[in-house]
Amino acid sequence: MRIDRYLAENTAYTRSFLQKLLKTGMVLVNDAAVKSSYRVSPEDRIEFEVPDPEPADVLPENIPLDILYEDSDLIVVNKPKGMVVHPAPGHSTGTLVNALLYHCGDSLSGINGVLRPGIVHRIDRDTTGVLVACKNDEAHRSLAAQLKVHSITRIYYALVFGNIREDDGTVDKPVGRHPTDRKKMSVNTRHGRNAVTHYHVLERFGKYTLIECRLETGRTHQIRVHMASIGHPLVGDMVYGPAKQPFSLEGQTLHAGVLGFIHPGTGKYVEFRAPLPEYFSDLLEKLRKQ
Repeated sequence: MRIDRYLAENTAYTRSFLQKLLKTGMVLVNDAAVKSSYRVSPEDRIEFEVPDPEPADVLPENIPLDILYEDSDLIVVNKPKGMVVHPAPGHSTGTLVNALLYHCGDSLSGINGVLRPGIVHRIDRDTTGVLVACKNDEAHRSLAAQLKVHSITRIYYALVFGNIREDDGTVDKPVGRHPTDRKKMSVNTRHGRNAVTHYHVLERFGKYTLIECRLETGRTHQIRVHMASIGHPLVGDMVYGPAKQPFSLEGQTLHAGVLGFIHPGTGKYVEFRAPLPEYFSDLLEKLRKQ
């Protein structure tokens, strides 16, 4: 296995962050610096030192947050539609991180670097719902470890095209970068990573179906890619669904409704829920009347 992948799967750090350490010679194998392409062996001794976080260029912004829960270890928010989680090219302001920096000040974990302080997991810009951020590195490591062993409860609600025949099903297909369009993900058996989505039908509307999705893994765009792969793309999804979309929606109808995990401070299981956003509820009422 490549060393960047090995370290990403066995530490709390992201693969991109580790690749930067490797590129600058800060990762040693048997006392010698190696590149990302180095393949590990059973007897290798790997050492690396994480540099102190650089001063962040990300500025705090007084953006209102819908806080579901907060303590000294973490903060759980209900992310609105259209909000990007962390700064990226084209989105340097107005992100959840900008809002968290204003609300939490210096009380955010630094493991994921200056652009993603406190961020353990992400949801897409147009996906709404529950998201947790960590206020210290110990809490971050705990939640990152739970994510890696897939023990975190993650339930999403989605409206998809078509009438799904079975009431329950599982999509077990690897998800990876699209072979030709680097901005998209795809069911990719050659270079994809294991991805499993369990779905359950909640309500049928003839041309559309409301489903509940439980994530066993958490790949980028996983639900969107998986449902599109079985012929039921999400309503409003201009990337993986049809070009012509009904209802004048802004992005996919996908809501992270439930998030549950072992609290890093108390060791007890906690679960947080966010109600469906107004646009989603209104759409369902419209379909029920039709």
